[in-house]
Amino acid sequence: MYKTILVPVDIDEEKLTENALKHVEYLAKASGAKVHFFHALPDASAFVTAYSFGIKEFENQAEIQAIDKLKKIISEMDIPLERLAYSISFGSPRDEVLQLAEEIDADLIVIGSRRPSVKTYLLGSNAAAIVRHAKTSVMVIR
Repeated sequence: MYKTILVPVDIDEEKLTENALKHVEYLAKASGAKVHFFHALPDASAFVTAYSFGIKEFENQAEIQAIDKLKKIISEMDIPLERLAYSISFGSPRDEVLQLAEEIDADLIVIGSRRPSVKTYLLGSNAAAIVRHAKTSVMVIR
């Protein structure tokens, strides 16, 4: 049914990721799909606009930590390694997820979302934007 599942994860939101992974693993096993995990890092220059000292070091350290966490997630999946991939990029999670979904020809995006509140109008802002703008199916896991 699915060939490529894109799983955007917030590596600092372990509970959201954990909930989504159960569904991803089931769907990937049932369909034989490849699974691509993704994390978007904030652009450091957005935080440190006036001072260029340390931006590159900050980005390098953040990238190393994100890769380590994604590798840990992959190592815990009960899916053959040849069907698992990961990537990271710097930028807006919404924009980066939508661009990557097209690049890898994802036919499903599985994303975790917090419980709704009046403030978030049913979904978190990134999840809502991905659902609204994606050209493929999106499964939101709570």
